[in-house]
Amino acid sequence: MTSQTRTPPPGAPSSQGGNDLRWLLSRLVGDVPGMLSVAVVSADGLLLLSSEPDRATARRHPVKGPMGAAADLATVVSGLGSLTSGAATLMDGGRVRQTLVAMETGNLLVMSISDGSLLGAYTTPDADISAVAYHMALFVGRAGHLLTPELRAELRRTGPRGR
Repeated sequence: MTSQTRTPPPGAPSSQGGNDLRWLLSRLVGDVPGMLSVAVVSADGLLLLSSEPDRATARRHPVKGPMGAAADLATVVSGLGSLTSGAATLMDGGRVRQTLVAMETGNLLVMSISDGSLLGAYTTPDADISAVAYHMALFVGRAGHLLTPELRAELRRTGPRGR
């Protein structure tokens, strides 16, 4: 019996944890109506994983920025996470679990992941926020144990694309 070693294509995760996390992120975007862009950002503000909308959604809700909405979303998620964490410290409020910013043209939801990373999602203005928050919480619960230091290092090497 011979074993075959497969080399993953450039940008692909090399571990099962990376595959699982990318699959979970793709499911989050694919299963939740109104989801435009999702990003997982490390505790130190680096984009680890992102997913863009499918082509039909992207045509209806065009995104702007150097890498589409993912790069911009990661920056905003990191800054918002830092700001809300500072506010919680000032108010002796404990750890921030989630943040919602409702705007005329969309919604931004940010949730903490157990390792200090953040999950951010940008949605259409008419998205069902309770459904989005529910599915994000499921992702956080399932993905929290996957984000080991080894996997974070792998995601930094392979790049943030989830699709």
